[in-house]
This record gives sequence, structure tokens and C-alpha cells, in this order.
Amino acid sequence: MQVNSEQTTAPTGAHAATPTKAGGPAAGAPPQAVPAAGGPSGGMSAGDAEKARALRRMKSLALSLLVAMAVIFVFAFALQEEYPWLQYVRAAAEGGMVGALADWFAVTALFKYPMGLKIPHTAIIPRRKDQIGASLGEFVETNFLSEEVVQDKLATINIARRAGEWLTGPGGADRVAKEGAAIIRGAFTVLNDDDVQAVIEGLVRKHLVTPPWGPPVGKLAERIFADGHHHQLVDLLVDRAADWVADNREVVSRVVTDRSPTWVPSFVDGMVGDKVYLEVLKFAQAVQSDPQHQVRQSIDTYLKDLAQDLQYDPAMIARAEGIKAQVLGDPEVRELATRTWATVKNALLTAVDDPTSELTVRFKSAVRDFGLRLVNDTELAGKVNTWIGDAAGYLVRTYRSDIAAVITDTVSRWDAAETSRKIELQVGKDLQFIRINGTVVGSLAGLAIFTVAHFVFG
Repeated sequence: MQVNSEQTTAPTGAHAATPTKAGGPAAGAPPQAVPAAGGPSGGMSAGDAEKARALRRMKSLALSLLVAMAVIFVFAFALQEEYPWLQYVRAAAEGGMVGALADWFAVTALFKYPMGLKIPHTAIIPRRKDQIGASLGEFVETNFLSEEVVQDKLATINIARRAGEWLTGPGGADRVAKEGAAIIRGAFTVLNDDDVQAVIEGLVRKHLVTPPWGPPVGKLAERIFADGHHHQLVDLLVDRAADWVADNREVVSRVVTDRSPTWVPSFVDGMVGDKVYLEVLKFAQAVQSDPQHQVRQSIDTYLKDLAQDLQYDPAMIARAEGIKAQVLGDPEVRELATRTWATVKNALLTAVDDPTSELTVRFKSAVRDFGLRLVNDTELAGKVNTWIGDAAGYLVRTYRSDIAAVITDTVSRWDAAETSRKIELQVGKDLQFIRINGTVVGSLAGLAIFTVAHFVFG
């Protein structure tokens, strides 16, 4: 069962015939670590190379013990008549050879046909590779992909606290911000601007253009007017009107003069203009100073009637729809969607590319604050751990068979000889101890059997 360097470094079967590409290793050069098609890596990593050397050493040691037993047996068998005590040595060597050969056969039968002979129940791994993969997948699914096992393990880890400590630690928030920026840039790269604008336009039409404006605006206005929130706006308008009248005496007088007949003397126009100005000023100041003035009450009545008309008067509702159509026609909606998307996209890309931008700084601060809450707020951490456990349980419960199928499908795609070689490389060193132990145990058993038989039968 000796494995030479070619067997431990070169792929077997179909993988050995893989052609080299231009610029690659020349024919006959040592194989590089290139993955074999459909199977495990056909190359030899540093770890695998060390395992191959250890396997060869153990095979050499096991073979050396067998050869030593054979040499001892030959000499003891030839000289036992002259030296009777050599009969015990011969029996021990004979038992050692039998044990070594039996265990060599057993170990070899796992990976290949012993001496190339297709003996039944040998070359187990190459012949039953797919069944082994299916059994391994079923074992993992049953014993590892169990909802209870996963949730119990997660409960002992306290993921929320660990995540919080990482987020508050050096570089945690920066890493999250960096990955988030990469996701945003990637999303903007993948998204088609026309498609996004079409979605925004559809949302605007659905939620802003299609619904009638009158009833909701009237209902909102009715609530505002009922609570008196409009009084501050009325006060502002009255104050501005009173200030304008006080500052524009000449304008009022000129308006009166311009409206009077031409035959009226100018001094009369001046007296009438002054009188009109004083009355207008007095009226504006009265409205300004009296919260219960008739003008204010008239304004309140008008606004409340307007709110009712917007909700229930078909004519007013139709007028509101006409205004909406003028403000948000098809070109306007399309332009609004385009401007909105362009503004959002440019603002986000600019913000995520600048580590000192307000968005990035605030995001990092929010991440650190959330991490502190995960560390200090036991209730929040418990909820997060519960959510994670439930999510993991759902994933395992729903996709456990699909996850385990990865093992089965992967093993089924591997080359049988390559798979056998890989497995032997991983466990072959330990299996060689079976041969060594078989040699030792066989020797002791042979010696014990011969001693007992000699003692009984003479």
C-alpha cells in the first residue's frame, strides 16, 4: 500500500488529462494547486503536502515491521531445530505477519482494490462515494441542522452582547459604515434610473395624483380651523395690512384723487383723501386690536365654509381637481419623479463617499449608540437574541434539507479516485497505526497461542 510522490501529488483519472493553457505550466512540470473539475482541489496545499509526507512515513514504518517479521520468521524457522527456543520466536513472527497482512488488507480495502484484485467488499470509498455523501448529508441534517441544537447554541453565545461590544469597539462603526456605503453604491450601480423613476412616478400617481384632493384637504383644514391654529396667520395678515396702511398715506390719497370726478376741486380731493385714509387706518387698527372683530369672525366663517365645501360640495371638489390637474399634469409628474430620484441619488452618493459628511457621521453615531444599548440594555439584548434564535430556527426548519443537500451534491460531483485519495490523505496516517498494532498484537497472539498449545500438548 505504498504511495509514491506521483500518487500523492497528481490527480487521478480524468483530472490527470487536464490540458494546460497558453502561459500555464509546461507539460511535465509539477502540478499546481488548480481545482479539479467537479471535485476537490486537484493541487497540493502546504498542509496536504505535510500530511502526504507523514502518511508515507507511517506506511514505510508499517511495511518495515512486516518485513522485519518476515526476516525473523525465516531465520527462526530455519534454526528452530537447532535452537528449540526459536520456536516461540517463529510463532510470534508468524502471528505478526498474519496480523500485519490482515490489517493491510483491511486498510487498503477502504480506498482501493488490494493488488488490483476486484475482491468483493473492497474499494469501499470509491464504489460507495455517493452513498457515503448521502449518509454524511443525512447525518449532518439530523444531528447538526436541528432547530433545537441551533437555538440552544445561539442561546449560549449571547450574540447581541458580542455584536454590541464589536459595534462600540474600535473600527466597528467605521466597518459598518464602509460596508453600508459599498452596498449603497452597488445598489445604485445595479438599479436602472428609468425603472426607479417609473416606480416613483407610479407612487406619485397612486398616492398623490389619483386620489381627489378636495376631501382630504378639507378635512385637514377643518381640523386646523376648529383648533384655531389659523389665527396666528390671520394676525400676521392683519398686522401687515395695518402697517401698510400706516406707511402709505400718500398712496391712499392718490387713489381717492384718481377716482374723483375732474370737476371736483383739488383741495376737496385732498380733504376727502385724508378722510378716507384716516377711516381705513382706523378700521385696520380696530381689526388688529380686537380678536373678536366682525372681520375676523367673517374670515373664520369663510374658512370653515371652505373646508366644508372642499369635502362635500361637488363644484368645489371639481375646482380643486382642476387646480391639481394644472399643478400635476403628466409632464410635471414625470419631471418630479426625475428630479426626486436624481436628488436622492446624488445626495446619497456624495454623502457615503465623504467620511466627514453629516450622514456618515450621524450613521456611525447611531451604530455606536445601538451597540451601547445592546451591551447595557438587557431587555433589548434579550429581544435581539430571541429574534436571531427564531430566525435561525426558521431557516434551519425550512431549509435544512437544502443545506444538507449541498454536502450530498458536492460529494456526488467529486471524482471517485480523487475523493478516495483526499480522504486517505486526511485519515491515512492514523489508519497506518492499525497495521502497526496488528503486527504487534498478531505477534503477541501468535506467541500466546503457541505457548498455550505447547504447554497443553507438549
